[in-house]
Amino acid sequence: MMTKLPRRSLLAGLLAMGAAGCASSGGMTSASARRKAPADPWQGVRGEFNLSPAWIHMTGFLLASHPRPVREAIERLRRELDENPVDALHAHEDLAPVRAAAAAYMGVGAEEIALTDSTTMGLASMYLGLPLEAGDEVLTTEHDHYSTHESLRLAAERTGAVVRKIALYARGSAATATEMAGAIEAALTPATRVVAITWVHSSSGVKTPVRAIAEVVARANQGRAPGERVVCCVDGVHGFGVEDVTMADLGCDFFAAGCHKWMFGPRGTGVLWGRREHWPMLRPSIPSFGKAAYEAWLRQQPPPPTTADMMSPGGFHSFEHRWALPAAFAFHRGIGKARVAARIHALNRQCKEGLKGMGHVTLHTPLDDAVSAGIVCFEVAGMTPEAVVARLRERKIIASTSPYATSYVRVAPSLLNSEADVEAVLRAIRALA
Repeated sequence: MMTKLPRRSLLAGLLAMGAAGCASSGGMTSASARRKAPADPWQGVRGEFNLSPAWIHMTGFLLASHPRPVREAIERLRRELDENPVDALHAHEDLAPVRAAAAAYMGVGAEEIALTDSTTMGLASMYLGLPLEAGDEVLTTEHDHYSTHESLRLAAERTGAVVRKIALYARGSAATATEMAGAIEAALTPATRVVAITWVHSSSGVKTPVRAIAEVVARANQGRAPGERVVCCVDGVHGFGVEDVTMADLGCDFFAAGCHKWMFGPRGTGVLWGRREHWPMLRPSIPSFGKAAYEAWLRQQPPPPTTADMMSPGGFHSFEHRWALPAAFAFHRGIGKARVAARIHALNRQCKEGLKGMGHVTLHTPLDDAVSAGIVCFEVAGMTPEAVVARLRERKIIASTSPYATSYVRVAPSLLNSEADVEAVLRAIRALA
């Protein structure tokens, strides 16, 4: 099932900006499109969400509000399941359209996509599936999330591998791509088999230079025997749906992300991508319901070499959500990946520059777009992060604290916000002095 976007509403505000596909909007001329476009061309996008207008929502990166095309796809599929569950299952059991939608967005082959329920599921499947052995080393960072650290700990427990954590930067606000890639290069050893990194750190808002780190790994692999090569694995969730890149642009070997954050996908959906040639090295930890694995079981034969399909955990899921996932990718592609990236970076730049000028605020996220994305982390002098979030909430602004040992206040300007929203947040923070 491939969900198509309606011609109206979502792109109405973007037509005046020259969005692709304007000729399909009922023959509307460019002049009439300009007359009908709202003063804020992004108002049409924000209008696709049922978010309460009583609040300024600065935490869209935590869990998505479904935009209208996604809501409608979920409801249609839910009705199918409620009216005739068996027929609905049979009608949508081929998940090729879901993989195809993800693959088109990511710039990869559909056969390289495994479907998961979350970033955490993808990371666990990936790290516990790698063929690690006693004495192997996994290199990760001090900045990564619990889901990465815990998945690696569990993998090391089972295999005897060693996990080593390093710092990529001393101060998030001063982090540079050269410094971060250099830290990985200096830390590699002959025993290193995995480099486990996160694209955008939710602890600081720092965006790591995945491409540069992947090139460091590629250089280290020159001359290594196949069994000694290093694989570069990425938790990509806070860049997925923000940055205008493909997997080829990133250059990594595996990439896990949930689709229910920046992608605005159905809640409980995610993807795990890997290079075609790398899938056979993984060992599934949850039985797949894919055809190849199931038929091998029926014939009492050994399973075939691992594929992405075999790394998609089987069992029964929230099927109406998984089947509706193409609507989220269509939503983003309908706006345009480059336009999405430019918008999110512009709002975040406005926010960071405003915070940087406040004497009572310490900004922990770099100003440079090259090493930051959609999350802004900061502190207010004399106040705990929890107190700041509470005070902002009194002003009808929803912010969050970062769930790490050292916690900061986080705001995340996104497609859900306007320049006026950002200014209102800055005024509220300025008033805390």
